[in-house]
Amino acid sequence: MKTVDLGELLDGGRWSGYQKLLVLGTGLAIVLDGMDNQLLPNAVPTLIEEWGRPRAEFTNALALGPFGMMLGGLLGGVLGDRLGRRTALLASVWAFALLTLAVALATSVEMLGALRFLAGVGLGGAMPNAATLASEYVPRSQRPFAVTLTIVCIPLGGALAGELAARVIPVYGWRAPFVLGGLLPVALALALWKLLPESPHYLVRRRERWPELTAALRRMGHDLPHATEYADARASGAPVRAASMRSLFGATYARDTLALCASFFFCLMANYIVILLLPAMLTAEEVGFSQPSASRMLALSNYGGVAGALCGALLIQRLGSRVTMLGMSAGAVLCALVLAGLRLDPGDTLVLMAMLVATGALLNAVQTTMYALAAHVYPTDIRSTGVGTAVAVGRVGNVLAAYVGALALDRGGPPGYFVCLGALMTVVLVALAAVSRHVPPSVRTRTEYVLRVTSE
Repeated sequence: MKTVDLGELLDGGRWSGYQKLLVLGTGLAIVLDGMDNQLLPNAVPTLIEEWGRPRAEFTNALALGPFGMMLGGLLGGVLGDRLGRRTALLASVWAFALLTLAVALATSVEMLGALRFLAGVGLGGAMPNAATLASEYVPRSQRPFAVTLTIVCIPLGGALAGELAARVIPVYGWRAPFVLGGLLPVALALALWKLLPESPHYLVRRRERWPELTAALRRMGHDLPHATEYADARASGAPVRAASMRSLFGATYARDTLALCASFFFCLMANYIVILLLPAMLTAEEVGFSQPSASRMLALSNYGGVAGALCGALLIQRLGSRVTMLGMSAGAVLCALVLAGLRLDPGDTLVLMAMLVATGALLNAVQTTMYALAAHVYPTDIRSTGVGTAVAVGRVGNVLAAYVGALALDRGGPPGYFVCLGALMTVVLVALAAVSRHVPPSVRTRTEYVLRVTSE
């Protein structure tokens, strides 16, 4: 009976059309995740006017969504390792879809905050499992690009939220985007239930599910008999064990785990200072932008994020993650300082638009490529837990972003807001420099890669 090493089969194989379709499926889930995540910041300027409540009273509601995402990232990662990445991803999509739909029924700031917290649990659980699925569907040489291509859908979804808010809220009110933000993921979850197989690296360690694994690999273009036996050299034949966070902080991975957690913490704080407060800052009386204009400014930042993250994915595949991510972090610091010295004028927005695109490109490029870096650092049996833990710690920074950004605005106005952004990205730069297991430059040939795997 034929025995196949799954790691060698996938890592040395081609990237088939079916595998690209699977990555597209995970990416679409994250597009809607990113869209639902940014609907509330775009709605806040209208809610301030409609409900007659000051900006400060929405800070808790803005922070509760990321708090739910923090718990969801940790829970989703553990469930992904124990129950399967596909199961955890689909459960997360259903959760944030139905709860985003419920936000449209909110009648108070307190109710709004509670529903955003619950929706955040689903939003946070989707990302680590989508990143893990994307990394485990494809050859190793394509893994950083596939993971980043999936996670780049976060700013793409954010751009969609900005465009949706700019076009729909002035006509149909603030509730309409949340209705659409709930119905679209429901439809996608039904489609993904049919499309997505479970992760091959999850299935290989469960002998009773090998027929399911064989069927998935055959669809990926591998000519295998139905009775194939499997091994995974990277797992050294070890029995299935529950993923444990103790492994993340043991001697082998402690340094990288701490550095990754710090990187995610400060980078997510920086990103969400922009996401949560940019529309409210621009629509403040002393600045004077309209709600549609402010939403489009946030959309521009996200469009830059899409381009930046794709470029970042290509660069880390070619140059490795250390040079690429440190360079992008330094660029983000510089852009933030330029914005701090810029005069904000609703009648003269060309320079502001260009700088928001550039800043969004660099911020999102660093954030999205962090998922590829985290997936690279950990072995498969603790990968979802490792990625989920780093994201969960990052969500603490995400939660604090609403308060830190509001404090920076209150104390220093728009210049203080952007200086704060630059300071946070400086810390990210230092933390990324401390990671020891950066993604290496792309392996030139398949033969070279096989020799490298054998030596490991």
